Amino acid sequence: MSVATGRQLAGHNRINTQALTSVARAAAAEALGVPAQDVRADWNDDDGLLALSLVTPIAIPSLTSVLRDPSRVASFGGPIQDRAVAAKAQILHRVTELSGAQLSRVDIRISGATITDGGRVR
Repeated sequence: MSVATGRQLAGHNRINTQALTSVARAAAAEALGVPAQDVRADWNDDDGLLALSLVTPIAIPSLTSVLRDPSRVASFGGPIQDRAVAAKAQILHRVTELSGAQLSRVDIRISGATITDGGRVR
């Protein structure tokens, strides 16, 4: 819709797969506290909607810091399983919000751990 005239303009907008992949990688990196370049994203058709599959490491505190202070696990968002489940909803919402794409689901496979001294990236 044209802001100046209040009427719709002819034409269409499309977001290519590469742009969607960049958005998905950034959303996953934000949710899991890892660099976006470490996240692999693949798309599949799911009855007309997009299904997003991610392979990514996850940020965790060092074991030494957890031994000294067990509350460090909570500062990262809890156990890995809980964080991965929560990240699915976060990523789905963020990708939809930024791209307008209709996602049916997000599947996450944790491929490793990135040890970091800081808390979870927000």
